[in-house]
Amino acid sequence: ESCILRISVIGCGYVGLVTGACFAEIGHQVTCTDNDDSKIVTLRAGKLPIYEPHLDALVARNISEGRLHFTSNAGEAVRSSEAVFICVGTPPLDNGDADLSAIDNVARMIATEGGGPKLVVEKSTVPAQTGQELKRALDVYSRKSGTNFTVASNPEFLREGTAVNDFLHPDRIVIGVDEPAAAKKLREIYAPILDKKFHCPAHDGKCPDSPPPAFVVTTVNSAELIKHASNSFLALKISFANSLADMCDQLGADVQEVTAAVGMDPRIGPQFLQAGLGFGGFCLPKDVQAFIRLAERVGIDFTLLKAVEQVNKQRIDLLFAKARKALWVLKGKKIALLGLAFKPNTDDIRFSPAIDAARRFLAEGANLHAYDPQAMEKTRKLLPEISFARNPYDLVNDADAAIIATEWDEFKHLDWKRVHNEMARPLVIDARNVLNPAEMKSLGFEYYSFGR
Repeated sequence: ESCILRISVIGCGYVGLVTGACFAEIGHQVTCTDNDDSKIVTLRAGKLPIYEPHLDALVARNISEGRLHFTSNAGEAVRSSEAVFICVGTPPLDNGDADLSAIDNVARMIATEGGGPKLVVEKSTVPAQTGQELKRALDVYSRKSGTNFTVASNPEFLREGTAVNDFLHPDRIVIGVDEPAAAKKLREIYAPILDKKFHCPAHDGKCPDSPPPAFVVTTVNSAELIKHASNSFLALKISFANSLADMCDQLGADVQEVTAAVGMDPRIGPQFLQAGLGFGGFCLPKDVQAFIRLAERVGIDFTLLKAVEQVNKQRIDLLFAKARKALWVLKGKKIALLGLAFKPNTDDIRFSPAIDAARRFLAEGANLHAYDPQAMEKTRKLLPEISFARNPYDLVNDADAAIIATEWDEFKHLDWKRVHNEMARPLVIDARNVLNPAEMKSLGFEYYSFGR
């Protein structure tokens, strides 16, 4: 019989919401809090401030079954719990360092409002040694009460678009602890996932027959490093594939044939070897930048990662070179942008290459129109000068060029013959390599992609 624990989650962004809802789903009593009151009002009404597959159903069910609660009173949330998970934002500062002020504010709040000993778990992505600073801050802020806090690190490896499944069926659960009691408590918290004993929402109630996740126990410093190292390595694979694509363009090879064969080597693997417009979102760009800064601070010259960042920044320039070569003049041309989110199955436009491309086209005086299944509302607030279409066919009507900037399945399965007939000029720049070049050419398109 698994142990039901009282958990509080501080921060109701992507990580906090998924963490809170999934802990409730596996049976714990969870209280989530956020300093944005409007977010709490939205969540209490059963609505979500973000789009993430399966999450709305999970939140609604666990609220109605009494396991998931939302409050804007952070002190109340912390007092009612045995373990506190910190899931606040750590955005990049101008110099690339992670901004840890939110974590410091949370430490002060926990120390003054905690009302007794707690296990404090950092789940936000933070540079190594943040746990030591957090422990010190908790000790300083709680010196009047004399309360003892235990600090652990439990990095998240959630991918937007598949976050619920990633949380409930992870390949590994990493916990960084400096005290055995903290490891025991975290083992209890994750027991239903480790033992696969919970109702699985995505698989008709039963957990799939995959092996249970590895439970990796390290020091706090190592756990913090694992997250940054993982994301930086994934970014490295993407930039490697992109540099390879540029070589293929020059040498007349097909990057997808090359990466498919390279990825068959089990030491390399096929994931993240996709060439295209580069990586975006709130994790990879920020984590690579923070890792470079961390390396510099401790006297390590991580030139390799600087090159990864550089290759990624060049993708938009390459897209523009292709657009300018094909269209000659961009000013006044109707450009149809297919996709705004940084990846499919999310409405997240933070650090999205599609948004960077949109800004460049607008700056060139192009008549920019866009469509995305989920991200138009957020983009409208950010770039109101874009014209938004209700569907892809309205979008491409009389367009001089269509640019695929996000690899939504919907775009792969469009009636491209119809698209051809709708466009003023049947020109497609496939910046995500989602379509088949031979098929597009047979339909009469001028078709450009990366490395094929």
